[in-house]
Amino acid sequence: MLLTSIDPFIQEFDRQFDRFARQALGTGENGARGVMPLDGVRRKDDVLLKFDLPGIDPDSIEVTVDRGVLSVSASRAEEYGEDDRLFVRERPMGSFTRRVYLSEHLDSDKIDAAYSNGVLAVRIPVIEKARPRKVEIHKGQEVKSIKA
Repeated sequence: MLLTSIDPFIQEFDRQFDRFARQALGTGENGARGVMPLDGVRRKDDVLLKFDLPGIDPDSIEVTVDRGVLSVSASRAEEYGEDDRLFVRERPMGSFTRRVYLSEHLDSDKIDAAYSNGVLAVRIPVIEKARPRKVEIHKGQEVKSIKA
């Protein structure tokens, strides 16, 4: 992915996104492929991460932050009766974890998360000094040159 930007968050997000993609495409337990796809959106005052977790019990989801790393863990388990014979299993079962390295421009103390319709949405505010701001231009004043 090629992205040119002077926004340090975007540069860091781009660098880390490749790492996340490799984690998602790696294999997990029982040879399962990546099971927690992620979309990330930078908005004016925050970053929104959306994790697809269909069929996951909301009580099994855990979101933690430790030293700049956001971890999302969840598990999917299904019990079968004694007489049930499983003949196809395509849905990954077990515990899954996804880690996202947060930029120092994000306020990890004010993260909130909500789960609805199989999607976990995690909102991370951008710290005030990293938000875009308009710079005032003074008019009518002559710029004096500095002699060295």
